Amino acid sequence: MSGHSKWSTIKHKKAAKDARRGQMFTKLIREISVAARLGNSGDPNFNARLRTAVLAAKAARMPNDNIDRAIKKGLGEGGGDSYEDVTYEGYGPGGVAILVQGLTDNRNRTVAALRGIFQKYGGSLGEAGCVNWMFSRRGVFVVDGASIDEERLMEIALEAGAQDVTESGDAWEVTTEPDAFESVREVLERAGAVIRSAELGMVPDNTVGASGADAARLVRLLEALDEHDDVQSVSANADLDEEELARLSG
Repeated sequence: MSGHSKWSTIKHKKAAKDARRGQMFTKLIREISVAARLGNSGDPNFNARLRTAVLAAKAARMPNDNIDRAIKKGLGEGGGDSYEDVTYEGYGPGGVAILVQGLTDNRNRTVAALRGIFQKYGGSLGEAGCVNWMFSRRGVFVVDGASIDEERLMEIALEAGAQDVTESGDAWEVTTEPDAFESVREVLERAGAVIRSAELGMVPDNTVGASGADAARLVRLLEALDEHDDVQSVSANADLDEEELARLSG
């Protein structure tokens, strides 16, 4: 799971430091609105997808007013576009499997744009099902390393049902089964752990190595996909050296 871990951690670091923060808010707002609409409820206690979206927004330090407006928009107050879930699969340089999940109001526009991005950076958009089987749905928390002691984090997270706790730079990544996502979130918050990001997403079951020119092109591809307005999340089964990934993403 290291490929997902390192890319996820660095992505959120960059978002917190530069203009990507605004783009992250835009994507989170879209997910909150869609979750409220599809779940036909603006109450996170009765809408699991909305609850996860709100948690992710709060971890990104989105103001509560923004969250409330997004929920109201999803329930039909103020109009707005109608978005639908989309998933695209493909390969990056070196044969790395890539899974892209998004929200769009125009499928033709989105698939054309993503195909162009894949081709630009030495990848290819594949058929549905070509790589999905290599990933499993998991909950992933990125926890500030300075906010909680390692031993304490391991103890409470694993007791609450986490699958794994791994170090990633100055942070910890806590991986859970989807059913344990809420229980792990609760114990982390009670323990005072600072959650940098929280999401239910697709994590690779196994990874493949990528280095040199392939790694450089892969990181550019992942960044370009992640920056597209219609893309909500990007997962890859690449195992990249952490220092190299940090340098390439800098």
